[in-house]
Amino acid sequence: MQILLIYNPLAGNGSFNNHLDSIIEAVQDKGYYLVPYRISTTEALEKMVSSVDINSFSRIWIAGGDGTIHQVINVLFCYDCQIPVGIYPVGTANDFARYFHFPERVDEMTEILLQDHFTVCDIGVANGRYFLNVASLGFLIDVSQKTPKRIKQSFGALAYYLKGVEEFANMKPVKVSIRSREANRDDEVYFILIMNGKSAGGFKRIAPLASISDGLLDVYIFKPCPVLELIPLVIKVANGEHAESPYVDYFQTAELTINCRESIGTDLDGEKGFDFPLRVTVEPAKLKVITRENQEEGYLDKTGFGFLI
Repeated sequence: MQILLIYNPLAGNGSFNNHLDSIIEAVQDKGYYLVPYRISTTEALEKMVSSVDINSFSRIWIAGGDGTIHQVINVLFCYDCQIPVGIYPVGTANDFARYFHFPERVDEMTEILLQDHFTVCDIGVANGRYFLNVASLGFLIDVSQKTPKRIKQSFGALAYYLKGVEEFANMKPVKVSIRSREANRDDEVYFILIMNGKSAGGFKRIAPLASISDGLLDVYIFKPCPVLELIPLVIKVANGEHAESPYVDYFQTAELTINCRESIGTDLDGEKGFDFPLRVTVEPAKLKVITRENQEEGYLDKTGFGFLI
């Protein structure tokens, strides 16, 4: 069996590189072969994938955070990849991996990846680009994109919270048009989350009812609220209770369109996002992920948020 390992040498604190030899040893002890590929640019990754028969590998492992996984999956699907994917969650943000409660230790993750248990996952599609965990737009996305990378790497999710507090005074709503079978409205919003997974931005219960195997996306619309209500709302988000707030609208859908005439930050899995109008759909059972057990339904963390990811 031949395994392709695509890894981001800069992901998180860059320590994954120190584990490469032990991973190769574990793979070879099983009688398998590992082909490592170091990510530099998306263009170089595309060139590599196009130059091989990607479906000749038995499985593909990806080491990095949500942004790295997003980058690799989009390239793989361009070449009709149908190979099971394994994830080393070693990035600054690992929200998609958190759905499966993967261990942080690389050696423990290697043991899981060498097993034959799989979960078939839905994938979101936003204007032709795939996303595994979340598509989002609005004030918080502007905050994330203004947070320096070195601060994110040093402080993890805490970096987003600190930057958010700094920017609260500048927060303003934008007017958006939302069209779907479940909701048709023109509203002012602070931000919108379109979730496939359960957690985002360090908030572990931000979409507690989401499932990656139900053929639906969970949509949260955060509407303007008084300044004094912001902290209670954040607490509700941390506890997964925000869908009950009068300042949040929630629904599930398989398809929606959003338009906005204002300049606004957008995001797909932590990467710079899309232009408007935005058309979002879901492709059921698109990706097979290596997991502890077959067809895992998702782990909901009992804690509300984490400062260190």
